[in-house]
Amino acid sequence: MNISGTLNVFRLLREPTLCLPQHTVSTFNHLPVPLSKAFPKRDGEKEVEIKAVVLDKDNCFAIPHTNEIHKPYHDKFQELRRAYPGSKLLIVSNTAGTDSDKNQAEAVILEKNTGVKVLRHSTKKPGCKDEVLSYFKQHPDSEVTSPAQIAIVGDRLFTDVMMANLMGGYGFWVRDGVIERKSFFARVEDRLATFLLRRGYCAPDTKSHFE
Repeated sequence: MNISGTLNVFRLLREPTLCLPQHTVSTFNHLPVPLSKAFPKRDGEKEVEIKAVVLDKDNCFAIPHTNEIHKPYHDKFQELRRAYPGSKLLIVSNTAGTDSDKNQAEAVILEKNTGVKVLRHSTKKPGCKDEVLSYFKQHPDSEVTSPAQIAIVGDRLFTDVMMANLMGGYGFWVRDGVIERKSFFARVEDRLATFLLRRGYCAPDTKSHFE
């Protein structure tokens, strides 16, 4: 059970825009690389510089409950690895790498199949934002000095995108995922996002410092 996700949903009653992404794509294959290309510089605005990317696993680049890259997404995944080498690319899953992953067996398999580090974390998304920030602080080769240099990519608004907004990063919503999203929470997420966007709400501004 994702206690963090359940508790943080109540924050949306006060700040519903926490679930709104800064950028939306249909599938993983539609991600711009580098991700900064999603935010072309405009006069008078600070240029967006994304130095590190956090990837969700299930229904983002992998079929749920598997620990390998969905074959149609293999080329895009490798493109991301080249653009964000080493500690610049991190997988943060609510299955692999969590306390519910017995002996971290799924995380080990996922790392072997992807060549990308899987974060070991005790709190599930969106509550593990401090663990994510701590990882990048401990790995200076990521070149991350601000949460606003981090993008979170995932198919869930209440976990992936909400974590991005809570930490001051950029949320990239993979709207359609690998398979059709049929769960109750997924339908609620979609309807809430549509409701907010139709009324002109925008995602929160990103922050420019580590907290």
